[in-house]
Amino acid sequence: MTSWQDTPVELGLSIWNFPPATEWPQYDIVGRGADLEPATLIHAYRSGVFPMSSDMPNRNPDMGWWSPMMRGILPLNQLRITRSMRNSARKYSVRIDTCFERVLRGCAVPNREGGWITKDIIDAYMILHELGWAHSFETFDESGVLIGGLYGVRVNGLFAGESMFHLKRDASKVALMHLVATMHDSAMSLLDVQWLTPHLETLGAMEIPRDDYLRRLGEAVNL
Repeated sequence: MTSWQDTPVELGLSIWNFPPATEWPQYDIVGRGADLEPATLIHAYRSGVFPMSSDMPNRNPDMGWWSPMMRGILPLNQLRITRSMRNSARKYSVRIDTCFERVLRGCAVPNREGGWITKDIIDAYMILHELGWAHSFETFDESGVLIGGLYGVRVNGLFAGESMFHLKRDASKVALMHLVATMHDSAMSLLDVQWLTPHLETLGAMEIPRDDYLRRLGEAVNL
């Protein structure tokens, strides 16, 4: 089992490459195809790109590679913690990397609106976790039952948040509180949330232009 403190396994070079960001199209999706091998995924995150399934007309679904024109981030000093979140944090406990697969599958429930986590994604991120790159923050209630959490990918000072879920009130928010505190303690600087949603905005997330995100990303991954 890997842990947050472990140095991830060195992956070597990806067989795929992205063109320079100056040549990317001026919309959110910048490519399609490739694969979900560990080296491909980490190269993508280092480049400011993440995978998500993409449907094209008259074709089978394939993998899309995304770098939103307006990128969602959560500044670590701007997390909004409500009274409800504080109360829940007193009741719940949070662990890191003790049940990554359960959190991943909790985020991938088939009936979830807008669900995009396919079997291929699950398999790929399980491997990333085993190699020390992907991590989960897991929220448990007073009786020790898993009630929520989040998962994502860490590359030096970057945490690329992928998804979260909750079964009880504030469970995913408490996991997020713990993530932010852990990032502070680890001298990390960039929490990527991909796209800004109304829910994330209430927690302090904001949008920045792609160029600004890539500048911050370069500083974070080259710590």
